[in-house]
Amino acid sequence: MVENLRVAMDKFPYNGQFGLKEIGIQADAIEQGGLSDLLKKKGCIIAESFTTKLTPDEEKQYGEMHRMGLASRHLADAVSAQLKAEMLPLGLLQNCNGLMGMLAGIQRSEGWKPLKVGLVWIDAHGDFNTPETTYSGMLGGMPVAVSCGLCYDRLRRTCGLDPALPTKYVTMVGVRDTDPYEQESIDRYDISQITVDDLRNNSPAVDMEMERLSTLCDKIYIHVDMDVLDPADIPGAGLPVANGPTAKELADAIEVMFEYPKAAAFGVASYPAARDTEKKGLKSVYALIEGAVKGAQNRVN
Repeated sequence: MVENLRVAMDKFPYNGQFGLKEIGIQADAIEQGGLSDLLKKKGCIIAESFTTKLTPDEEKQYGEMHRMGLASRHLADAVSAQLKAEMLPLGLLQNCNGLMGMLAGIQRSEGWKPLKVGLVWIDAHGDFNTPETTYSGMLGGMPVAVSCGLCYDRLRRTCGLDPALPTKYVTMVGVRDTDPYEQESIDRYDISQITVDDLRNNSPAVDMEMERLSTLCDKIYIHVDMDVLDPADIPGAGLPVANGPTAKELADAIEVMFEYPKAAAFGVASYPAARDTEKKGLKSVYALIEGAVKGAQNRVN
């Protein structure tokens, strides 16, 4: 049992494509809605609260995507330092484009030699599009492909993620809404999958994938886009998809994932703060974070 788990909250308000008119809303809503009290009640020490900010010179640079990359580098530096200080980073991310900064921070958390980082990608969408496969052109549909070196190499390197993740280091969870050519790419690269039914039925798939990634990788990042949940548990989701897991079903799986020592950081993206008028979605966010914390605390020293 791990006592006095030291947690860092990392707010990343940049989305990379559509401007910053909602900058900070989602991360602040999660932090200010009672997260600190929840973590303290669970026996955690909040060791740091970090908000990613560009420097004045960086703010003047051209392009939302480019500035998002620069901001991701700051996030990576923070996450790297937190891991070196034996904290559990919790990424509160505007959307899934915060992925690269979290991965880069983990990758660079032990000296000069980059670590082999596994990714558990929990999302209704694969986000495995490239400019060649996408129907929408949304950068938010590409961060896993970017992280795996399939497109936008300059952006990935600006974020600090180098080398890219081999696709065998990736496990997708709950993915059920993909574009046709995106799905072809997922199949071509044989990306491992944990299905919604696996989550509902306490399938051994969760343990099997965590064991697989633990064998291949030095550390593992677990990332959730909140639209993975059934729409009843995340009202106002920007891209809702039916037949998702409940918050409890997913929280139970995340608890299992974090019992593995190589699970190093947790990220929550795309919480629809402005549309979550009854705070039901916020309760779902907290349930998932609580699952991660419980799993980390259940590890054997």
